[in-house]
Amino acid sequence: MPIVGRFAPSPSGRMHLGNVFTALLAWCSVRKVEGKMILRIEDLDPERCTQEYARVVREDLCWLGLDWDEEQTPQSGRTGIYERQFARLQEMDLVYPCYCSRNELHAASAPHTTDGRLIYSGVCRNLTPEQKAQQKKKPAWRIKVPEKVFSFQDGLQGEYGENLAAECGDFIVRRSDGVYAYQLAVVTDDGLGHVTQVVRGRDLLSSTPRQLYLYEKLGFSAPQFYHVPLLLAEDGRRLSKRDGDLDMGNLRERWSPEQLLGYLAALAGLLETAEPITARELAAIFSWERVFTGDIRLKANEKFL
Repeated sequence: MPIVGRFAPSPSGRMHLGNVFTALLAWCSVRKVEGKMILRIEDLDPERCTQEYARVVREDLCWLGLDWDEEQTPQSGRTGIYERQFARLQEMDLVYPCYCSRNELHAASAPHTTDGRLIYSGVCRNLTPEQKAQQKKKPAWRIKVPEKVFSFQDGLQGEYGENLAAECGDFIVRRSDGVYAYQLAVVTDDGLGHVTQVVRGRDLLSSTPRQLYLYEKLGFSAPQFYHVPLLLAEDGRRLSKRDGDLDMGNLRERWSPEQLLGYLAALAGLLETAEPITARELAAIFSWERVFTGDIRLKANEKFL
């Protein structure tokens, strides 16, 4: 069965070095085995995402030599598809309206995981019809999670799992403004796109058990996951589009595609030194066994600034 991978950039700003790092590894993994690469623009958030940034994302990928075989309809144009999947969850009596305010969700008495993530208490799960009728605000919709561990073998990080009831709680699948949440959208898109391999940042590792639950309930086969290291600034913070760290506009002014790809390949562990290399040349020598697993902190003299 051929490998089907995907890029899934969010057009909320110019891609930065960390975004390109993940895109490169995803692309090399697919091209190494002559698989199929899908591009999907993840523009669920209408307040932050723009068509102009989506255009620039495509242009930057082409400049790097990271091509694709198919482009899915952007998420902003797939609302009807998400609505049908949401309706299936309703038919199974798996979702319910949640009227909790942001302040209520983040109250000091609310349970949290050790890394600060909120565990939803389920306060709205058993509201009566009368109680729902008394509410004045539009609800978000949550999915009921079971007392069950969902685990998987990550291609880089090894085995990971969570008991959703104990470590997550019922999570949102549709926001109060009607926008479908990332978890439902990404599972739907990857499932209907027959994606078999997902390469993304290590910060999304903990979201995978929730997605495995949705894959199961919606009848999709889960892909193989590879959660790759994050690139960190010298002070240890994650690179951010909002901060303009090492964005492609700055990088393209200073470096050729081959120089930039060689640098990223060395950071990943694919090359011993940062020597210029094309994307096709790098795909030919790509191996997941050589890719580092831990986050990578950039040094001051490596910032290209």
